[in-house]
Amino acid sequence: MSKEVIRMEGITKEFPGVKALSNVKFSLNAGEVHALVGENGAGKSTLMKVLTGVYSKDAGKIFLEGREVNFRNVKEAQNAGVIMIHQELNLMNHLSAAENIFIGREFKKGRFILNKKKQNEEAEKLFEKLHVKIDPREKVGNLTVAQQQMVEIAKALSFNIKVLIMDEPTASLTDNEIEDLFEVIKMLRSEGKAIIHISHRLEELKLIADRITVMRDSEYIDTVDAKDVSIDALIRMMVGREIFVEKQKPVERKNLKLTLEVQDLNAGPQVKNISFKAYAGEILGFAGLVGAGRTETARAIFGADPHSSGKIIINGKEQKINSPADAVKAGIAYLSEDRKRYGLALGLDVEANISMANLLKMSKGGFIKFKECSENAEHQLQELSIKTPSIKQLVKYLSGGNQQKVVLAKWLTKDAEIIIFDEPTRGIDVGAKSEIYKLMNMLAEQGKTIIVISSELPEVMRCCHRVLVMCEGRMTGEVTGDEVDQDIIMRLATQREM
Repeated sequence: MSKEVIRMEGITKEFPGVKALSNVKFSLNAGEVHALVGENGAGKSTLMKVLTGVYSKDAGKIFLEGREVNFRNVKEAQNAGVIMIHQELNLMNHLSAAENIFIGREFKKGRFILNKKKQNEEAEKLFEKLHVKIDPREKVGNLTVAQQQMVEIAKALSFNIKVLIMDEPTASLTDNEIEDLFEVIKMLRSEGKAIIHISHRLEELKLIADRITVMRDSEYIDTVDAKDVSIDALIRMMVGREIFVEKQKPVERKNLKLTLEVQDLNAGPQVKNISFKAYAGEILGFAGLVGAGRTETARAIFGADPHSSGKIIINGKEQKINSPADAVKAGIAYLSEDRKRYGLALGLDVEANISMANLLKMSKGGFIKFKECSENAEHQLQELSIKTPSIKQLVKYLSGGNQQKVVLAKWLTKDAEIIIFDEPTRGIDVGAKSEIYKLMNMLAEQGKTIIVISSELPEVMRCCHRVLVMCEGRMTGEVTGDEVDQDIIMRLATQREM
């Protein structure tokens, strides 16, 4: 039987007005990959932050190799060999890979002179152990996301880890990069390292995890063997309710109003002669591999990036869209794939975020009508089922799914006619995904034109009436009805010329 490395018993944690963890238990063995799953807000990250000393627990016990511990901060946890790699990587882009690995523990000649040669050599050894080719002298800002993740893992190994916690490690990786990461995880497992893997991608857990623990509403639900549990069973445990799984049926476009027409749009190297039509009441999908030009097309339509030629026609009238302000005025909304960077003001509350694009509408004589802002925010909370203690809660404290709903609430307040969702469920759990799909259907039924860009083929196939496929900046095909099939879409996604 494997040696138990971590045991957590009766862990409880409360924040003002919120019970984040309620009597939660968790165990982890040496040489094991133990997945931790649950909806956003279920308490997964909070539990791991309690383990690593970011938060102090209100009740319960934590044991490391049979000895009770109470880490007061992250440094104490690191020194004990318990390290967490967060979804948003904690690296300094202006420093080299080696400098990031050994920051605060630099190699020195004597007391004051930095020994860069020794530091680079030690970093090189760590990269060789991970079987990755990274120049330790390269600035981290020049590395890919996958390479940056390997720098974080190398940093963890430099502490002689016992427990490695990985929060959504595959969220921003390609399929090939995920395979490489899994090989590293398997190597660490074979060396007896204990790994906690937090992920919303349930399919990948069957490939990498030994056991899976499910949390829901801040509570422990169950721990199961990965090989013995179905994905449907995991979903039922995670959400405790029925999930929206209905596949879309084709719509008769002849009965729909043509709202958006794009003709021969060119923008940079990744948008080449793009033409398509979108209709009110339709959910139109954009599929393709990484680098196909889907996001670039959306940003050009929204005026976030300049386009060199082409026409954008809305309700039969050509629009000159040279900025997002022009697009918003024309009735277009864009929910970026990076909602935290482009869609939200994380330091402001829910009410302010919902109101910020609509202050002219909610002002009179240069003064903001705060009552109207509050009433609208409360209305949007009810309409979109946004889970938050109040409209005064800072947006940065909401789950990913609820943050996405706040961005949507902002554009619904603006009464946008055409809404572009770019990777609408990235970093969002299966339950919140279901709610986002329902909202998109509700908006389409209200006569909105919905465009969905997604890297997840099952998502495109599930929620779109019609799918346009791109490859290397060009439109390579259109599928609808029974043609909305994974094999057909993938064939078009790899078709270099029409």
